[in-house]
Amino acid sequence: MMMGLHPTYLTCFLRTQNALLQLDGPLPLSWRHFIIILASARHQCSYLVQHHSSAFLLAGGDESWLKGLHCTPPKIQHLQTLNKLLAHRPWIITQEHIQELVCPGAEARWSLAELIQAIVLMSHAHSLASFVWGCGILPEPEQSGDQSLQLSSPTESCSARDKSRNQQEWSEAVNEVKLLMEKMMMVQQQGEEFTQEEMVTCFERERTESLLEPADVQWCVLPDCLSRFVVDADFTYQDFSPRGMQAPPTMRAQDYSWEDHGFSLMNRLYGEMAQLLDEKFQVVCALTYHTMAMHSHVDTSTLRKAIWNYIHCIYGIRYDDYNYGDVNQLLERSLKVYVKTVACHPEKTTTRMYFSFWRQFRHSEKVHVNLLLMEARLQAALLYALRAITRYMT
Repeated sequence: MMMGLHPTYLTCFLRTQNALLQLDGPLPLSWRHFIIILASARHQCSYLVQHHSSAFLLAGGDESWLKGLHCTPPKIQHLQTLNKLLAHRPWIITQEHIQELVCPGAEARWSLAELIQAIVLMSHAHSLASFVWGCGILPEPEQSGDQSLQLSSPTESCSARDKSRNQQEWSEAVNEVKLLMEKMMMVQQQGEEFTQEEMVTCFERERTESLLEPADVQWCVLPDCLSRFVVDADFTYQDFSPRGMQAPPTMRAQDYSWEDHGFSLMNRLYGEMAQLLDEKFQVVCALTYHTMAMHSHVDTSTLRKAIWNYIHCIYGIRYDDYNYGDVNQLLERSLKVYVKTVACHPEKTTTRMYFSFWRQFRHSEKVHVNLLLMEARLQAALLYALRAITRYMT
């Protein structure tokens, strides 16, 4: 229903998910659902864990596997290192991680075709968990037990908030939209050239300033329905560029991009999925209604690009031809906190974060942000995994 607010995207998403979970492929259908369970549990996403637990059983899966990871075959258990890296720190993935899975013992060996499908499934689930948390999608009440997510239904909350908003708040929100539109116009009209050194400096500044943490989140112990599928639960998101530490090398887009490198490798190993993912990335990047809050006939391309590139920046991916000063111009702090939280540790997302940015925007526009966020995160994780596979193969 949330994605249905953007039907062009929903069509692509359903086509991709159907190919992942239903069409012929190297992995059995039940295994595919179980891999999504493992990936979803890393982000404490009970909504997806519940849904795919039912689908796992319907696909003929062994019920004992749902007792926990220890009840699964060694081959499944060996995925856990890659799963946690894809979920929390994909830039750490190396060719050695691929080699360990593709060339261990005969019993637990993953073929390259199986592994690429598993990587897409895990990355798909991690990014989908971001969307679920970012939009406040709740598990079915009769199945949720003691587990409750932090967000209530955004539409209901929006309605309650609208009723209580006073005139001053309304005026402030209208002015915020006006200011953002003025900044977008400035960015679009800027014709100044920047040196490569200046571009790198802007990127590094943005990456350093992206070390934003949600302040009002309380941690809770993982319930058994999730913890049974999680190994090394203390391994969580860590900034790509932590203060006082040597940063991992930045991935420069011209050295390894989806268009020039990732797509062609995926096309060789998992052809149909490469086409579907490419279409989905293109659709979400081009998605626009030329509206913004109460305004119409607006070119939002600079804003959409800033959100996409900010997420890739957080993930350590830099585009040499992009001025990261635009990110600072167009994305207010509350939006940055929300975007980083949903993209990197979605389980920390709160209702307050959702309502603190773009106060005058429609709910559908905030869902649009979550679509961009989900796909940018997915592409970033896939790029690191595919680069590692490329290095392993060469």
